[in-house]
Amino acid sequence: MNERIRLLLADDHPAIILGVKVAVENAHGIEIVGTSRSSTEMVGFLDTHACDVLVTDYSMPGGAYGDGIPLISFVMRRYPAMKVIVLTMMDNPAILSAIAAAGVHGVLSKSDDLSHIIPAVHAAMQGQPYFSPTTRAALDAAKSVQGDGEHSLTRRESEVLRLYVSGLSVNEIAQRLHRSKQTVSTQKSTAMRKLGIERDVDLFRYAIETGLVSAATPQSPEEQA
Repeated sequence: MNERIRLLLADDHPAIILGVKVAVENAHGIEIVGTSRSSTEMVGFLDTHACDVLVTDYSMPGGAYGDGIPLISFVMRRYPAMKVIVLTMMDNPAILSAIAAAGVHGVLSKSDDLSHIIPAVHAAMQGQPYFSPTTRAALDAAKSVQGDGEHSLTRRESEVLRLYVSGLSVNEIAQRLHRSKQTVSTQKSTAMRKLGIERDVDLFRYAIETGLVSAATPQSPEEQA
């Protein structure tokens, strides 16, 4: 069989789309059948065209179906036969681990050569996961530093994180849990270190992506009706 692998590329950066096209144009057995720059365009294309592999940016805000893990999970439910590879500038180990845990078939860093898309696509079609060097290094480092990640958090550390990302300040958490401000601050810092997270903004994103706090799940028009 000489059937070509049909690939849809979704990214809101024109330079990335061009770069991927150049990287893939001479690849044996792969054909880019479409491009999209938002989740709205992506779902519209997938609803009307057969695709074997979706290579999608992780952060693609503004579309009707959102972005990030909620979008990835939605796409995987809606098109279960299609392979999904994530292309991202994200370098936070906790978020990369969450992306990998979502069940995608590959995670590629935009810091690596875009030619990694070719072996990633072929690996996905064989049911094998593929991680580009930068992503693999981040995931390996996360495992060695974090151990079991979220599962290594103590009950009290998890409790503090959930309250913090829900909008409470350290002082308010201390009052609610009847702990000192210093204790709560230490528990928050320890939990973030275990997760490999340094900034609060990354903590909030991680919380949404992993369900530590709830976020809106993309719905199709028929689900919204």
